[in-house]
Amino acid sequence: MTEGKNLGQAGFEMREDIDAVIFDLDGSLVDSMWIWSDIDIEYLGRYGLKVPPRLMRDVEGLGFSETAAYFKHRFSLPDSVEEIKRAWNEMALDRYLHDVPLKPGAALFLDHCRKNGIKLAIATSNSRLLVEQIVDVHGLRDYFSCIITACDVGRGKPAPDIYLEAARQLNVPCSRCLVFEDVPAGILAGKAAGMAVCAVEDASSREQEEEKRRLSDFYIRDYYGLKLRG
Repeated sequence: MTEGKNLGQAGFEMREDIDAVIFDLDGSLVDSMWIWSDIDIEYLGRYGLKVPPRLMRDVEGLGFSETAAYFKHRFSLPDSVEEIKRAWNEMALDRYLHDVPLKPGAALFLDHCRKNGIKLAIATSNSRLLVEQIVDVHGLRDYFSCIITACDVGRGKPAPDIYLEAARQLNVPCSRCLVFEDVPAGILAGKAAGMAVCAVEDASSREQEEEKRRLSDFYIRDYYGLKLRG
């Protein structure tokens, strides 16, 4: 996992008191949010339904099971929550295996963190099946000490549960953790856990940039915008 470009063009400088970095997955570490817009259209289309305005914002931060339950009740779907989740996994799996790149500069940043002894974790609202697949596709298995999904904890984002659990498994105080997030609900979750949060630009949340900048401690266009120590 290598990239031929140096980090540190612009943006914030990594603080010396950061012992762990926790990544949201979709839209933060990998460029995958476009997939879910397509899946919403295809899946609801099976039932003759159209995607309503603000649907992605309405489910922002919810865990995979929470989102499936939301769809079932909002759209009066005949499928069970488990059947909905199974369908989504089947629809997304090939795309995650072949069409989802890392965010620009992410590979170099992960290498930097490992070189400097910074612990790494993923805290995602996505399904474990898909996150495990994307980690393996990009050869990231050895980088992460733990992977937490919202289904592993009581509540999805903006509740802090998933980030608190990640810090517990990493054995790092929340005050020494840095979170990377792409949507306001995730930023709020990280801040509620007492962590520093860097917002990451993503096409799917571009209209929320002002809100993301206001809620977060830092904002980056990509991981090349990090000034790194060491």
